[in-house]
Amino acid sequence: MIVDTHCHLDDTRYDGELDAVLARAKEAGVEKYIIPGADPATLEKAVGIAEKYDDVFFAVGVHPYDKEAYDPTFLEKFITHEKCVAVGECGLDYFRLPENEEDKRADKTLQQDVFIDQLALAQRYDKPVIVHIREASADALAVLQTHAPDRGGVLHCYNASPVLLALSETFYYGIGGVLTFKNAKKLVEIYPKIPQDKLLIETDAPYLTPHPYRGKRNEPAYCRLVAQKMAELDGRDIEEIEKTTTVNAQRLFGLPL
Repeated sequence: MIVDTHCHLDDTRYDGELDAVLARAKEAGVEKYIIPGADPATLEKAVGIAEKYDDVFFAVGVHPYDKEAYDPTFLEKFITHEKCVAVGECGLDYFRLPENEEDKRADKTLQQDVFIDQLALAQRYDKPVIVHIREASADALAVLQTHAPDRGGVLHCYNASPVLLALSETFYYGIGGVLTFKNAKKLVEIYPKIPQDKLLIETDAPYLTPHPYRGKRNEPAYCRLVAQKMAELDGRDIEEIEKTTTVNAQRLFGLPL
């Protein structure tokens, strides 16, 4: 069994097709799914999907691109739901910062404030966090070393930054389709340094589709391609990868066996 720990099943690209998408995933051995919270506008849709499908769970959170929409009171309406397993995806993303230096500083400050507040929310409700980091590893590390919740969390779409390995005692590392990319040399090189008991599989569907389907819509069934690449790099059977990452996902998110 494989757990897709990060798939945006609430994306409009799955509208009307979710039954078929999940059926294909089950055929590929993917049996549990977590929808991360990114845009508050789609949270209620994610909750509805989790209520409809027994094996789908969700998280509450706001992506750094949607930081202006952050409303902790709204997130708290859903955080105690029986199928809410985490807070996030929250974090820091400096990829699209304004060019003006004053605006750039203001953007970074707001991102960090919203990030820290969501970490506090996770601590308050005893949830792990799903963390998004892009071109902000040093700042994210500093924030997490000071404000991470006791339950830890996962570094979603781990960006191969060596400094973030310092978090491996309490954080897990989400490995997705990027590992299969021909230009993923940094991730391939650092992958063996990640503790086996801190590895998770994810797709980030519908984004970051693994080879050989790049350019097409991603979906949870492609977790198996990620697992195959992990097994290749580890020199282990894919069944071992599936077992290890599933146990890790159940441990972090408290998923039912």
